Amino acid sequence: MMNKLMMTAASAALLLMSGVASADDPAAAMALAQKNACLSCHGVDKKIVGPAYKDVAKKYAGDKGAKAHLVAKVKAGGKGVWGQIPMPPNPQVSNEDAEKIVSWILTLK
Repeated sequence: MMNKLMMTAASAALLLMSGVASADDPAAAMALAQKNACLSCHGVDKKIVGPAYKDVAKKYAGDKGAKAHLVAKVKAGGKGVWGQIPMPPNPQVSNEDAEKIVSWILTLK
């Protein structure tokens, strides 16, 4: 029993250290958003400079192309959808991180 517990803890630690994040792991996805400075402009449930992530999730609910569209928007930036303040491009965010962050955002209620 103790070995199983230690193996589970070790596996969890390895996953955290490897940067694995998904919609199934909101804390890891939020950590990626923090690491990539997304939370400087976006709050989970309140507008800062850009829209709240919950508002983004609501706007794109049921849109099958939303994930690809939003990943592209993270990378290229944009303006006009949420007002006139532009979102700057974020080419430093890897495609993998952008996909994980966007997947998490789209699960928010």
